[in-house]
Amino acid sequence: MSTINIMALRHSAFYSPLLMTMAGGYLREEGLEYEYKVATPDCTVPDSIQKGTCHLAQSAVATSFAGLEKGEDNNIIHFAQINSRDGFFIAGREPDDTFSWDKLRGKKVLVDHFFQPLAMFKYGVHKQGVDYSGIDVIDAGNVDEIEKSFRDGEGDYVHLQGPAPQQMEHEGIGHVVARVGDAVGPVAFSSLCTSREWLKTDMAHAFMRAYKKSLDYVMNAPVDEIAAQEQEAGFFPEIDRQVLTGTIKAYQQLGCWGPDASISQSAYENLLDVFLFSGTISRRYPYDMVVDSSLSG
Repeated sequence: MSTINIMALRHSAFYSPLLMTMAGGYLREEGLEYEYKVATPDCTVPDSIQKGTCHLAQSAVATSFAGLEKGEDNNIIHFAQINSRDGFFIAGREPDDTFSWDKLRGKKVLVDHFFQPLAMFKYGVHKQGVDYSGIDVIDAGNVDEIEKSFRDGEGDYVHLQGPAPQQMEHEGIGHVVARVGDAVGPVAFSSLCTSREWLKTDMAHAFMRAYKKSLDYVMNAPVDEIAAQEQEAGFFPEIDRQVLTGTIKAYQQLGCWGPDASISQSAYENLLDVFLFSGTISRRYPYDMVVDSSLSG
């Protein structure tokens, strides 16, 4: 069998459509074995794609904006949607069935300051009628440092991707009170990207056949079944099975996985709205500069 090299910008159950291409055996059905790794500061998604050390990666359409703002050529193309909603949660110290976003005013909130999560958080609070400057936003560092700081008692609320807040809820440390995806609405959030050259290969076509089967599966399969396969594949060995199941259920209910693998024009336009609001981009870049949905439609 041929080996397909897959990289993830971040590792989370949020990306189950990609994970299940591997854990569910769909790649093997197409004659492909896989190698999977998570990007590091010394081994990034763009560098790995350009060097040919990975064939495709889980990323975000917005990762192309920085280069476009600098006027650089863009050989990395986003060819399929993973998530069409933000996958971050807001967790507080206590359960709150009546939570509203204005409760963040004047509170200490540990916010993920990575480019896309931060832009989405700002846009989400804006859409909920809350002034971002009225929140005591704390940059505690990377994902692990954010979680540790909250566990150590810093902050009133924390902004994290699943399954971290679900694990803290399981332990009685925090309680999920809101989903940023509900506040922002449909948007081109997570994507699969590759080089323009690889997208033309037979391997790319084989991968897309597997991916579409996986996407259909994670949308409709029992969540405990998905969780069991992901753990058996070694993707989440330290996460409690009940927590992982609950996280996948939350993402199914959020509607971030859709039947169409393509990155829609409307979702892309919504993404531009988010990044223009945050001041990260200076203009609206044409869809076809960063997206090619020829294989995913």
